[in-house]
Amino acid sequence: MDREIMNAGKVLQQQILELLRGGNAYMEFDEIVDDFPLDSINDKAPNVPYSFWQILEHMRIAQWDILEFIRNPDHVSPHYPEGYRPNPADKADRNRWLKTIADFKADRQALEKIVADPQTDLLAPIPHAAGYTIFREILTVADHNSYHLGELAMIRQVLDLWPDGRKYLTGAPE
Repeated sequence: MDREIMNAGKVLQQQILELLRGGNAYMEFDEIVDDFPLDSINDKAPNVPYSFWQILEHMRIAQWDILEFIRNPDHVSPHYPEGYRPNPADKADRNRWLKTIADFKADRQALEKIVADPQTDLLAPIPHAAGYTIFREILTVADHNSYHLGELAMIRQVLDLWPDGRKYLTGAPE
């Protein structure tokens, strides 16, 4: 019985890591941001209030907040909603764009490390946050990221920003 429970725990851990990394039911982060034209990072699709970079920065902030919530009992989350998005007038240059991407990846790696740690009990309450588990928080990150990755892929499609004329979102005649 103990062996079955251990195996189930490893399967759960692996599945959570795969969900966090993406690429099963949706595009991976790198696939969406790689080769993105730097002169378009501040562009907005019609009727979309945020630029590509602003959505990416929102993803980074939300993921960072959950990471800190998990590992830091003294963490204070930003005020919602304004603390989770850059100012609508903010724009990114190349360095800010690359920093957002690097920070997003570093925080996701930190979350992966927590999940992969054999000492992590994914289902135990977080000591400083009764009623919350690491499992719940990781699912929230994965869900939030997948939602916005879909938005970013669609915005690339609408703005015709896929490299080499590739179209990733098909189904309608061009």
